[in-house]
Amino acid sequence: MQAIQIAKREVRIGFRNPWAYSFLALFSVFSLALLLIQAQAYMDGYTHTTGAMLTLILYLLPLMTILLGSFSITTEKEEGSWQLLSTYPLSTSSFLVGKYLGLALVLLVIISFGYGLSGVVGLLFGKSFSLSVLLFFFMFSLLLVLLFLGIAIWIGTLCQNRWQALTVGVSVWFLFILAWPTLLIAILGWLPYPFIKPAVQLLTILNPAELVRIFMVVKMGGGSIFGPEYYQWVTWLKGGLGTSMFYLFCLLWVSLMMVSAILVWERRRYRG
Repeated sequence: MQAIQIAKREVRIGFRNPWAYSFLALFSVFSLALLLIQAQAYMDGYTHTTGAMLTLILYLLPLMTILLGSFSITTEKEEGSWQLLSTYPLSTSSFLVGKYLGLALVLLVIISFGYGLSGVVGLLFGKSFSLSVLLFFFMFSLLLVLLFLGIAIWIGTLCQNRWQALTVGVSVWFLFILAWPTLLIAILGWLPYPFIKPAVQLLTILNPAELVRIFMVVKMGGGSIFGPEYYQWVTWLKGGLGTSMFYLFCLLWVSLMMVSAILVWERRRYRG
């Protein structure tokens, strides 16, 4: 299958990419910092410390994923690799899906190494994460990576070079991660009261980072921090159907990004 071959090629390229090793070192240091934080606090279920650690992960991983993913796509354009590949009977969908799968594996290795290192160091010093907490952070990180990698592929498709990808990628990260609370308050301030609750729920769906954060916090038993506007969400996500629907939405989000990227790439491939 063509996508699998592209994925294998992407893994080989990824592990020769200095950016990947820079992010590996950065995330390893970051994971050790999380270990130091949890060593100084009691962690059972959702706590203030857990929330702070989730926020730190939320700042780093989406940006790391967007940059690594979008640079991988734009590098193909800048260095002429795509022009060579396009001379073969290779479909656009196979190319982009293969890039997604390969990059997902590279990022999976990065976060696995980071958390694995923190776990080993914690065991050596008797300050390790509990298995449940470690799996919780790993799942949170994995969901962020998979969702934002779809966005990264889309950004790389739109941009012609790495400088454009850097500008657009940082802007998207800033919108979803840093500016989101301010924008949410500003938008809701203009709406009549009956529309506030539906608007909050709709806008939450449009932000993958916020949706994943809410899902994981609810699963840790901290749903009460979101207030009455999210009461139905909390009740829904606690059930088995809510969990299944959440994963279905994640799949739909990634699919939407990939289909959009494929359509744009196809248009440029045949029309210039």
